[in-house]
Amino acid sequence: MNINESSGLAHEAGHGAAPDQPVSGTDRIVSLDFLRGVAVLGILFANITAFAHPMLVYSWPGAMPGGEQPADGWVWLFQFVFVDGKFRGLFTLLFGAGMYMFVERAWSRGGSRRLQLRRLIFLLIFGLIHYFLIFVGDILVLYAVSGFIALSMLHWTAKTQLKVGIAWYLLGSLLLTGALGTQAALEAMPEARAEAGEAWTQMSDEWDKQIRDASAEREVMQGGSYPAVVSFRVTEQGTDLLQMLLIALVETIPLMLIGMALFRLGFFEAAAGRAKMKRWGWIGFIGGAGVSAALGWMALAQNFPPFLTQFVFNGPSALPRLAMILGLAALLVLAADAASRGWLGARFIAAGRMAFSNYIGTSLVMMLIFQGWAGGLYGELHRLALLPVVLLGWVLMLGWSRPWLARFRYGPLEWLWRCLTYGRLFNIKR
Repeated sequence: MNINESSGLAHEAGHGAAPDQPVSGTDRIVSLDFLRGVAVLGILFANITAFAHPMLVYSWPGAMPGGEQPADGWVWLFQFVFVDGKFRGLFTLLFGAGMYMFVERAWSRGGSRRLQLRRLIFLLIFGLIHYFLIFVGDILVLYAVSGFIALSMLHWTAKTQLKVGIAWYLLGSLLLTGALGTQAALEAMPEARAEAGEAWTQMSDEWDKQIRDASAEREVMQGGSYPAVVSFRVTEQGTDLLQMLLIALVETIPLMLIGMALFRLGFFEAAAGRAKMKRWGWIGFIGGAGVSAALGWMALAQNFPPFLTQFVFNGPSALPRLAMILGLAALLVLAADAASRGWLGARFIAAGRMAFSNYIGTSLVMMLIFQGWAGGLYGELHRLALLPVVLLGWVLMLGWSRPWLARFRYGPLEWLWRCLTYGRLFNIKR
């Protein structure tokens, strides 16, 4: 590894520490924490529909109980352009960067990837608990499984990780675009549907099954007890975890590779130069948003045909999404230093240092707000009415993180994860 790829982090490596001991948490890259803070707040905005409605509503407004309202389409379009996939992608870049930084520190102390493997195993356990007991939209299982695969690619050069990550992501996007595009084309052309025969019938039957599954999910989430909800997830939604492997293959692993490479090339410390990063950041963000808006308008203007909407949501939108993720990351890196000196920016940084606790914590809060056995708002609020709930979650995350870190060294789940990873009990108090 050359000096440019190391990101100048020798001062953080903790050479005097044993391989199975953590380094001090005092040396941190501010931009990483700031980006994590923005990402964890953005993920709540992306997930809010899935907290309040069946997962199908997340991508298809037609599944909204009682039918969609005019505002639902416009809020869907805004989320599609600026939120959906962008903050998950940003968080995935950061996860890849964090993975490499963790292992780099272990290597500098004579350790190996074994400690990171142990860390991922416990993340998988956390993710399974989160999925079955709290929120079916969990991403931790996805990160753990993807991390197991990405571990074998840590020794690649930064340029190889970057090239393979981008090529892999683009290839996965093209494959999904082709597969979903066929369905959308058949939906739009009656003659083609007639010629497709049995193939179209199977597609229609599968879509009808998704609608029935959404109805069953809504029924148990609205009227079932907490044990009934957990039972439904185990018996009816447990196999949905296997679908995460597809997301891992086409998005998560390649984005992790890109995040590793960007970390090693000094991206998160603006090594490419502020002017260059600002220019390309805005080009990526605005250009990607423009293409995404055009794609989203295709679905909105036709009142969200099911297969067209799924095509737009999961197919070609992945390409401008990557540009927006990288553009947003660049712009936030440039803003991090100034933000760290302000009241609000410091709270974003604190929220980022506790991103794990905030991610699970907001899931708990949303569960108590929406599920029928608790707050009872499941299926009651349309997309526009969900925005104040998002704001509430943001206020909670920004409000508690900094006071907590003023008294404790780590967030509660960060502390637990660290103790499990290293197999020892750490002092959490300052």
